[in-house]
Amino acid sequence: MENVEKDPRIIRLPRIEDPRGTLTFVEAEGQLPFEVKRTFWTYEITDGSERGDHAHRRLHQFIIAIAGSFDVTVSDGFSSRTFHLSCPYEGLYVPPGLWALLDDFSPTGVCMTMCSAPYDESDYIRDYDEYLRIARERGPLMKFES
Repeated sequence: MENVEKDPRIIRLPRIEDPRGTLTFVEAEGQLPFEVKRTFWTYEITDGSERGDHAHRRLHQFIIAIAGSFDVTVSDGFSSRTFHLSCPYEGLYVPPGLWALLDDFSPTGVCMTMCSAPYDESDYIRDYDEYLRIARERGPLMKFES
């Protein structure tokens, strides 16, 4: 399922509250702009550490702070924007082609990422200079200003 969206955006998920607590869910269709093929989470992130710090050629991602908080800075090589994630019922959609850096994790920060494909090392761009070269050839992707 290919998506034409280029801008990252916050997607709010359903919240079902009752006296016992709150439940949030993601269903297979309709909530995300891609089909989820892989989910992983990072936790016990050491103070001052960064995660991500790469781009994907084809992979769509949905990033959620299921506990604590952290920042996600996305860039298309021309402009960037930082999103603060701290709600387990909201996540950040990151389309392919954007560089993403996760940092400023709270001590209890847990990051869950849902992806549009299984792990494939060839999909990663890990060198920022290479990413900037690709970005110059491709042009800007995001519509918002830094």
